[in-house]
Amino acid sequence: MTRLSLTHLPIAPAIDPKALSVGIVHLGIGAFHRAHQAVVTERAAVATGETRWGITGVSQRSTTVRDQLAPQDGLYSVLERGLGDPSIQVIGSVRDVLTAPEDPDAVVARIADPAVSVVTLTVTEKGYRAAGDGLNLDDPEIRADLTGRPPRTVIGQLAAALARRDEPLTILSCDNLVANGPFLRKLMTDYFDALGKVPEAFEATRFPASMVDRIVPATTDADRDDAARMLGVRDEAVVVAEPFLQWVIENDFAGPRPAWERGGAVLTADVAPWEQAKLRMLNATHSMLAYLGALRGYETIAEAVRDDELGTLARRLMTDDVIPTLTPPDGLDLAAYGETVLERFENPALKHRTRQVAMDGSVKLPVRMLGTVDDRLATGAEPDTISLAVAAWMVYVLKTPDLDDPQSSHLKSATAGITTPTQLVDALLAIDTIFPPALQTSTVFRDLLIAHTTTLLH
Repeated sequence: MTRLSLTHLPIAPAIDPKALSVGIVHLGIGAFHRAHQAVVTERAAVATGETRWGITGVSQRSTTVRDQLAPQDGLYSVLERGLGDPSIQVIGSVRDVLTAPEDPDAVVARIADPAVSVVTLTVTEKGYRAAGDGLNLDDPEIRADLTGRPPRTVIGQLAAALARRDEPLTILSCDNLVANGPFLRKLMTDYFDALGKVPEAFEATRFPASMVDRIVPATTDADRDDAARMLGVRDEAVVVAEPFLQWVIENDFAGPRPAWERGGAVLTADVAPWEQAKLRMLNATHSMLAYLGALRGYETIAEAVRDDELGTLARRLMTDDVIPTLTPPDGLDLAAYGETVLERFENPALKHRTRQVAMDGSVKLPVRMLGTVDDRLATGAEPDTISLAVAAWMVYVLKTPDLDDPQSSHLKSATAGITTPTQLVDALLAIDTIFPPALQTSTVFRDLLIAHTTTLLH
């Protein structure tokens, strides 16, 4: 079948891709970015008629996205699967893709380009190479970048580009990290401190916080076949998403930016309440369903949440443990938001795999769950359901031979030879790169974990 391209374009993008110049560099051009920020950016361009906000995507690892998009002139489709019939839209806002391992200098040069005024990031939590609340200066890749090689880490790429820039730059993290903007600024500060030289452009650089939300499951061959039937051409880069899309951005920019609010984003002075609600309600529930669902043999989140017991636990997690720790953002009913979360998870058209959601637990757990545990303990409450979620992660670590986690070797070493629930809890609770001292020494938390792991292991 003919491949999607500017020559073979059955459904035209809402804006002419050939008219777009690059004003944004996006680091981490996976499926989520293409189904989220790139879509909002295109909608904003359509609403305003601005053509300066084309996107250069950067893949930090493989050439897959570049190889998919290059023969298609950067075009791809977003296949939306909701409760009704699926719909499809061709997106043209991504104008080219660079692959960092192949040409790291090209990545730095593009970020340093004066025409670029915004860099966005979706590199997952582990892509920031952090340790605690700062940069992991013992990371071998960070150390290598600090020696002056063509940088291969995100922090190194941004630092090298800022050293070449005179114009102000906005660096906008879109990853699920608490206060992701200030956190990224801290990592950059640590890098420059280690380097011993701070570029002048860094002082004017802005790091707004943001919160993103859209379920984007891995694309399957069946999805590609469905897209081909709907488009009449083959799209090897199609991404799948639910209809829901949310993007909340702190209105703190160093220079020009797209009118993202015209594309559906919310611009606000304070992202924190939105971020906390999403991380602690949606993301924590997603992770809990992934661990408990995988332990019960469910392949997808939709299957897990339709299990009556697991669905009840998911609702209880939000109502009993999470909502009491939150300050609701203006205009957001937390209880209603929780019900929306569960409805989205139940969407049978989105086959979001439990094992995919369960990956990188050692990085996700502190961000999604442990803050809630700490806040509940501080009020004298027993955080029973959120402790079950943490216990489910512990059992998942023990029972998963091919654990996909940046600390997998450490976790597997810690749990080697474990035969009792108490041993499992004590071994994992002792890992200080995951659990803070206050939780490591909490007898209430430890007792809850032992009780839940005992149930899950028997």
